[in-house]
Amino acid sequence: MLEMQKIKLAAPLQTDSIVDGPGIRAVIWTQGCGHHCKGCHNPETWNFEEGIDCSINDIKKQLDDLKNHDGITLSGGDPLFQPEACYEIAKHAKKLGYNVWCYTGFTFEQLMVMKHHNPYILKLLEQLDVLIDGRFILEQKSLNLKFKGSRNQRIIDVPASLKENKAIIIEKYSEEKVWKPKYYKEEFLYI
Repeated sequence: MLEMQKIKLAAPLQTDSIVDGPGIRAVIWTQGCGHHCKGCHNPETWNFEEGIDCSINDIKKQLDDLKNHDGITLSGGDPLFQPEACYEIAKHAKKLGYNVWCYTGFTFEQLMVMKHHNPYILKLLEQLDVLIDGRFILEQKSLNLKFKGSRNQRIIDVPASLKENKAIIIEKYSEEKVWKPKYYKEEFLYI
């Protein structure tokens, strides 16, 4: 029964995030990840036995109460290890008019194969606007990337990708940031 459904979280719902996608977002930090990427930003989320058991209905109520948010982001851990629960949350967020982003260590292509073994993977994908896919690779890490940690990861337009049956990259997020040197003004130099 849906009222009894739970999700395993690494932390309570985070509001007011400006780094987990565009605009102001609420982040659902799922617990559990089997990828164990070297240099992972959140290794405390790997263990499937740890974390907080939370009712999906409680998460939905928290989303109902959000003010001035543009969307939600499913992160973790890896949300694709809990596709049923994440589907229910994403579906509710879409009903509320939020855009939905999701981070996963799986590639879009792997998910297209996995959907045949678990139909909730496709159901979840159908609720997503954007998928950031691929494992974090420490050797490809860059602080110049938008909304991702390593160059191999892709920011994917999910509705277009499902329609075309191939990963469609959102180009505006592909450009790397250009860092400028620290502020320097010659007239402040005294010789």
